[in-house]
Formats: sequence, structure tokens, C-alpha cells
Amino acid sequence: MSSRKPLIVGIGGTVRPGSTSERALAVALRAVEAGGGETRLLGGDFLARLPIFNPSDHTRDPAQLELAEAVRAADGLIVASPGYHGSISGMIKNALDSLEVLRDDARPYLTDRAVGCIITADGWQAAGTTLTALRSIIHALRGWPTPFGAALNAASGLFDADGACIEAKDAWQLATVGEQVLDFAKMKAGL
Repeated sequence: MSSRKPLIVGIGGTVRPGSTSERALAVALRAVEAGGGETRLLGGDFLARLPIFNPSDHTRDPAQLELAEAVRAADGLIVASPGYHGSISGMIKNALDSLEVLRDDARPYLTDRAVGCIITADGWQAAGTTLTALRSIIHALRGWPTPFGAALNAASGLFDADGACIEAKDAWQLATVGEQVLDFAKMKAGL
């Protein structure tokens, strides 16, 4: 057996520092680390630096190249988006669109990688429709959405001042996403 730790890359957040979706992603990544995985967070600050993806422009911005390299190295991913008007945010969609640069790779797009989905929204309707949209995008990118996706209603607040979940059910959802991505990555890599 290899001593290599699976790398799980987290992509998520908003332009608002300390956003709910980025905090939720951090909780899920802590579950990955607790299970023996290595993590890398590409949060809101990073995502805000990505230029709008232009498929006809073949020059790549350094942030686009950094995103592509992180995903290439990843054994699995977790994507966390706020629910904006029934779907994922434009910033998250832009990051996922930017993965088009992986189309000619040996593992194109998200091939052979489990992808955990986390949605935070101010209401259950937006949480549900946004989770469905994100899962559809992950499928289109040839990724494997984990069986469980976390849909969190942020209307009443989700985290305490230290970034821990207020409700045990929310902590369970986020840990489950992280654990499922890590378990799949370990199985796929034979770890």
C-alpha cells in the first residue's frame, strides 16, 4: 500500500470574505484531513481573480493555469456554491467553465474524480434547485458527484464565531460530503 495521501481540492466561496459557502467548504475539507487526506482550498479570493472564461482565447491567465494544475493533481474535488436565484453563482460557474482547458488531458475535465457538492442558500427551494444544477454540471464535466450532496439553509445562520457548525445536522452533512469524496479517491487510487 502507498503512503501517499489523496489530494482533495476545494473550490468555493464568494467575493465576500468569510462567506457561508467558503466556511462550509472548509468544514468539509477538515473532515477530509481527519480521514487522512491532503487538501487545498481555492476560495473566494482566488476565484475572484479568475478572468471570465473565453473559449476562443487560447492564452491563459496565471490564475486559470493554477486552477487547471490543481484539478489535474486532484484525486477528488469538493465544490461549494451559494444558491443565487435558483442556481450556482457566476463565479463558481466561471471556475468550472475554465476547466475547459483540461479537455485534451489524459484525464479530461473531471474524469475519474469524485466531486462533492455543497450548496448554501437562504431557503430550501434555492438549495434544492442549485444542488441539481451543480450535479448536472459535474456530470457534463465527466465527474462523479458523490451520492450525498449537502444542501444547507443559511437563512438562520450556520456557523459560530469559530467556524464550527451550530447544528449537528449541518456538521454531519458537510462531513459526509468530505468523507465520501475521500473514500472514492482512496478506492480509485488503490490507497
